[in-house]
Amino acid sequence: MSKWPIPHGMQAALDAARAAEAAGEVPIGAAVMQGDALIASAGNATRTPPDPTGHAEIRALRSAAEKLGQDRLADCDLYVTLEPCAMCAGAISHARIARLYYGASDPKGGAVEHGARIFEHPQCLHKPEVYSGMGESEAAEMLRAFFRGRR
Repeated sequence: MSKWPIPHGMQAALDAARAAEAAGEVPIGAAVMQGDALIASAGNATRTPPDPTGHAEIRALRSAAEKLGQDRLADCDLYVTLEPCAMCAGAISHARIARLYYGASDPKGGAVEHGARIFEHPQCLHKPEVYSGMGESEAAEMLRAFFRGRR
């Protein structure tokens, strides 16, 4: 059971993760919210087409920036099912996301509370408020089941 109630933004990220899994991708999803409005959501898409930058966060940020017609998303929040990697944390900082909510921690590849800890660097341009554990059990189980099926 999650330690947080699952709000609309995290539910949209979980739905995007399920869609990514159905497409044969690692089930990670992200959603950009502006207040109560869902601006964009996306799942991982690194395999088809081959794109190493096709992480859910990057895809959702790109879509939101295009939809809003601006590169700064300072009045937006980002919901992600897994702790962002260094590339995605950097993009979150550059986009000036106000708040980051993520579900499952990623001790191997995460860069928020693990690894590089991007937002703690003095060179980090913008540090969003960070909240972890929202939708954690659902996100973690989805990933575990996906990788169990691959073994």
